[in-house]
Amino acid sequence: MGVKSVLLNLLPFAAMVMVECLDVGLTTLSKAAMSKGMSQFVFVVYSNALATLILLPSLIFYRTKRPPVTFSLLCKFFLLSLVGITLMQNCVFTGVSYSSPTLASAMGQLIPAFTFLLAVIFRMEKLDWRSSRSRIKIMGTLVSVSGALTITLYKGPAIGAITTQSNPEPIPSIMSTTNSWIIGGLFLVTADLCVSIFTTLQAAILKEYPSEMAMVSFLCLFGTIQSSIVSLIAERNPNAWKLRPDIELISIIYSVSTSENI
Repeated sequence: MGVKSVLLNLLPFAAMVMVECLDVGLTTLSKAAMSKGMSQFVFVVYSNALATLILLPSLIFYRTKRPPVTFSLLCKFFLLSLVGITLMQNCVFTGVSYSSPTLASAMGQLIPAFTFLLAVIFRMEKLDWRSSRSRIKIMGTLVSVSGALTITLYKGPAIGAITTQSNPEPIPSIMSTTNSWIIGGLFLVTADLCVSIFTTLQAAILKEYPSEMAMVSFLCLFGTIQSSIVSLIAERNPNAWKLRPDIELISIIYSVSTSENI
């Protein structure tokens, strides 16, 4: 009985580790797809469209078993989708296209820090300087922010790279790579902030509408519509909408199984 209790307590941690592994796999696959020419904006549209098609039966066949959806709730779902899907996902994959999956994984450590700050601002978390628990949270926030700034502003040389005197790397190329790395980091910071805002608002909305599956279905639907508008504005090349049955299709199917569409 004791072993069973320990295993049950470890399940949430195992689930979080699995989610992190899935997210790392998604950023890696999406980077490979974008390196082959796939637009990050089109990727977001197809990913959410596929998730909407999968979740659509839950909206149709279980509409009598879920709480009624009011116009006010639809507006909240729309805003939540704008922050947690459209802005967040486009910033994530744009940041990955400018930098690398490694930076995306490292910058994810900012999410707890942003969430803690938002919780303090909205009085969801009490900040007591005399409490050791509050001081530890503040220290963790400072460490997360400083670490993210360090990895964004200092890319460093590639591991195993050898530069010879006869064929040095051109300085403009180095500057261009560094600038892209910083731009990618800024997009990823924005995405982490969106995740924190999304998590905070989602918790409040779920208290009003405790039907997770229906809410996720509406979020994916609104996310598909919103990201389609963004893609039509940002991506002017009609060939970008052509989906090849290779790493592009694999990455889109894989994305539905990760937390990016949840």
